[in-house]
Amino acid sequence: MPHLVAVCAVHTLHPDAGSVGVTAIDKRPIEGAVRVGKLGVRADVQASRKHHGGPDKAVYAYAHEDAAFWEGELGRELPSGWFGENLRVEGLDVNGARIGEVWRIGDTVEVEVTMPRTPCATFARWVGGAAGRGWVKRFSDEGRLGAYLRVRRAGEVRAGDAIEVVSSPEGAQTVLEMYRG
Repeated sequence: MPHLVAVCAVHTLHPDAGSVGVTAIDKRPIEGAVRVGKLGVRADVQASRKHHGGPDKAVYAYAHEDAAFWEGELGRELPSGWFGENLRVEGLDVNGARIGEVWRIGDTVEVEVTMPRTPCATFARWVGGAAGRGWVKRFSDEGRLGAYLRVRRAGEVRAGDAIEVVSSPEGAQTVLEMYRG
């Protein structure tokens, strides 16, 4: 059964060479129940509201299986939150999810898949070193992007909560199809 591995929020802001001067990509797991509202996970922030956050990008989900792939590629552990994700999920094909698909997490929270993540230079700088060079293309080409979610019903979630696909619009593009479209 698909489930939530971790709920993550910003740990600390880091200086960044981008236009904003800082990045909030450093997310870490939060213990216990965590409130998820219309604009995302409580205690989380986005340094660049132009490219992150808002109702259609309130929450970013990344699959544990995709993180495991990158651990093998990069030769290091990539803990929950390393991709800047708010939700690390397992047993759910996030990149194969259809735009408009609705997931229930735990007893109350409902989210809707809105779009793929588009990797950026900030993400490449976060990866760092030799791996960071060419990272945007490499991450894009691999198609393990993760998805942004709109919060349809607020509530609390915690690591271990079940995730149920409540509805999936037949014929809608998948996250990966939309990205490659």
